[in-house]
Amino acid sequence: MAASHIFKVMFLHQGKVFEVYAKSVTQGALFGFLEVEGLVFGERSTLVVDPGEERVKTEFADVKRTYLPLHSVLRIDEVPKQGVAKVSAYEGGNITPFPAPFGHSSPDSGPRK
Repeated sequence: MAASHIFKVMFLHQGKVFEVYAKSVTQGALFGFLEVEGLVFGERSTLVVDPGEERVKTEFADVKRTYLPLHSVLRIDEVPKQGVAKVSAYEGGNITPFPAPFGHSSPDSGPRK
């Protein structure tokens, strides 16, 4: 039996870091975009609901496939099992985003000197 693959994809969106789990990650047909398909979320088997995961689940409700700009992707890992999808604040630190398209700025950029 073939092993199923689960990918953890971390990307920047509107000043936040999103972490989602997907069954398929490919270069896709759109130039400059990463195709993420088969998003997976935890099942509600208990009364405890994780608000972070619920926010991501709501954001991607009814999404079959999403295309992420390559410059927004921070990391892609193939993992042995699915984790919890979440949204966290972008803190900068050691992460330096690729240059944004003309007219846009990164979340931590200020006036240039």
